[in-house]
Amino acid sequence: MNIMTSNGVYEVYPIKTDLIRLGDSLEHLLSYVEPYLSDDDTVFVSEKVISIIQGRIRYPEEVKVSKLASFLSSKVNQRSDGNLNNPESMEMAIREVGTIRILIAAMVAAITKPLGIKGMFYRIAGKKVRGIDSPDKGGLPPYNEFISLTPESPNTWANKISQIINHKAVIVDANDIGVNILGVSDEDMDRKLCAEIFISNPLGQKREQTPIAIVRKRQ
Repeated sequence: MNIMTSNGVYEVYPIKTDLIRLGDSLEHLLSYVEPYLSDDDTVFVSEKVISIIQGRIRYPEEVKVSKLASFLSSKVNQRSDGNLNNPESMEMAIREVGTIRILIAAMVAAITKPLGIKGMFYRIAGKKVRGIDSPDKGGLPPYNEFISLTPESPNTWANKISQIINHKAVIVDANDIGVNILGVSDEDMDRKLCAEIFISNPLGQKREQTPIAIVRKRQ
């Protein structure tokens, strides 16, 4: 797959893996990509597979939902606001960043959305909330039944990936709504360019089982 960017053309090669399971190591995941790496390649990894390795997934049945989470989730538009119309996912958002931050985000969004200003809820709630994924019937079993939380310490984990494969690494949350670069292994990496490369969401996080990709600049 060739992606035209403001910095030239990049080739993106999604890598198919077996089903990554709870308890699998980062080394196991990266063993699928290592044989194909060339000099100056960058490895992009789906945030969801990192969440699985970290154990940051929850069954909805295990989440006790507060009245606040039920109320707020009923006000969320699925198409424009992502996955937080699920009460259990909204509850996890509250637990991740705190009640006050979620309330402020909700109040600001309620004021700005009628004015045509979208996305303020997630700007205020932050990346941890934006990266939460609700159960998805079209997803890959058994993870289509889980709530997936945003990975902890994504920059640290991107650096761990880089140390294992000796290449730069990016942890990315890409979906139909947009691209969120959660973690990079090198502080000088251009996050805007990384997002530009992944604007078409080339990673298959469902039944394609391609949660990792090699990115190579065309010479």
